[in-house]
Amino acid sequence: MPAPVEFAVWAPLPGRVRVQVDGAVHEMRRDDGGWWRAEIEAGPDADYGFLLGDDDTPRPDPRSRRQPEGVHGLSRRFDPAAHEWGDDAWTGRPLAGGSVYEMHVGTFTPEGTLDAAIGRLGHLVRLGVDFVELLPVNAFDGTHNWGYDGVLWYAVQESYGGPEAYQRFVDACHQQGLGVIQDVVYNHLGPSGNYLPMFMPIFSEGGANTWGESVNLSGPDSDEVRRYIIDNALMWLRDMHVDGLRLDAVHALVDERATHVLEEMAQEVDRLSVAVRRPLTLIAESDLNDPRMVTPRIAGGLGLAAQWSDDFHHALHATLTGEGQGYYADFADAGPAGLAKTLTGAYFHDGAWSSFRRRHHGRPVDTAYLPGWKFLAYLQDHDQIGNRAVGDRISASLSPGLLAVGATVLLTSPFTPMLFMGEEWGASTPWQFFTSHTDPDIGRATAEGRKGEFAEHGWDADEVPDPQDPETFTRSKLDWSELAREPHDRLLAVHRTLLALRRAHPDLADPDLAAVEVDLDDAERWLVVHRGTLRVAVNLAGEPREIDLDRPVGEILFATAELPAVDGATVTLPPESATVLSTR
Repeated sequence: MPAPVEFAVWAPLPGRVRVQVDGAVHEMRRDDGGWWRAEIEAGPDADYGFLLGDDDTPRPDPRSRRQPEGVHGLSRRFDPAAHEWGDDAWTGRPLAGGSVYEMHVGTFTPEGTLDAAIGRLGHLVRLGVDFVELLPVNAFDGTHNWGYDGVLWYAVQESYGGPEAYQRFVDACHQQGLGVIQDVVYNHLGPSGNYLPMFMPIFSEGGANTWGESVNLSGPDSDEVRRYIIDNALMWLRDMHVDGLRLDAVHALVDERATHVLEEMAQEVDRLSVAVRRPLTLIAESDLNDPRMVTPRIAGGLGLAAQWSDDFHHALHATLTGEGQGYYADFADAGPAGLAKTLTGAYFHDGAWSSFRRRHHGRPVDTAYLPGWKFLAYLQDHDQIGNRAVGDRISASLSPGLLAVGATVLLTSPFTPMLFMGEEWGASTPWQFFTSHTDPDIGRATAEGRKGEFAEHGWDADEVPDPQDPETFTRSKLDWSELAREPHDRLLAVHRTLLALRRAHPDLADPDLAAVEVDLDDAERWLVVHRGTLRVAVNLAGEPREIDLDRPVGEILFATAELPAVDGATVTLPPESATVLSTR
């Protein structure tokens, strides 16, 4: 006989709520706070949904843990405590000194599932990364999507394997020494399958962001909306044993309260970290260039552990490729000097004029007390590839030599380095924008909007892949056979060697931004980064470059091409190459 179970939902908007459990409908009781409750006998796998007002169509639970029939179907009960964890020996891993590997479950393997991804974890261990960062896995409409169209934040997408597969994945990562960071989206909801506005005032009155209506963080009835968000963050960290969260586009979180929702979240995550006795990390994606995001709360900041640094990406990308359109303009104009600025101060726009924004932007990082590891640096990520018109990786436009140079600058930087899946071998497969909306009108609008956006910037609309075309998704899957072929295997060896070098030589992971110095010659296109007693010498030019260092060379620790010639304090680098040297 099934045991009595309390079904509860916060739904202050409808005047009546019923719950359907395995086909039977039951009335619910409302309390003064807008919560509806009913105690009903139900099995551990019972399917259920809520009937709102006089509508007899059951809607999924806003806190649903599983959606076996998709986001429009019934919810299914799921007990996260039922999993027998095998990660008892896992004590967590601090972000400081670590490296991150960004992965999209659906395109990481041919199967596109969490269980299939487990079979490739050995590759990541041999590569030498410390964390796997999963793009959003919460439930979205359709079978494949980037993940940023999620509508049920507590459920794991069924086409990836659902919540049980997710727990198996995290467990397997921990058993192989890999931490897990989960990308979560709290600034908007997807366009299809979002029934939350029928339950609650999830959106603010007026105001919107790039992706839709803004979430209600400080308006009427926002206390429970904030609780809905923070409880979700705690769920991943507590129930799924995740080690950190990447918070998507936090600049789109409009919060007018004295205590920002991010500060509140950081406080609760810090308390949970004490309870579970392992480090828990919050990483923001922020366009604000505001160091207060990662400044400790005691010093007046929000207290997040780290944030992404798009400025580093833009500076390195523009330096390597010469691209200067759109937001790359300022970085291309600055050249290697712009890269030097980000290597020593994290931000390029630190109160400086931004031609793309047509205003001054950002504020300086106080390098005396904010360490470099608090900023994630990358040469590629899902946005910077996928938001290009045809989703072309940087490997489509750079020589193998410059790809290795880019890897060297990244992996010897004072920041927390992040790689995007396949970057380590210069994957030739694109990573394009793809969707699978089941509503034909939404699908058509998505495709037309995508093509129209790039047509305004001079692209032929026919060249822009249709996000609803299944082939767009299929083309974006990694081709693992490339690892055995040149030049892919050589670039993979470069990444493995650099990650091992970073672990072996503390100077290369030293996060003290104030200690980083950069010598450069803009005209000759070379630069030298001082990393303690080590020097990272880079030749961006197509000809050999003779560079005078500040000290005599002791030993060549690494070179992307043939070994450079050394004569005392003078090193001659081959074209498009980089080397790591010790000095004496």
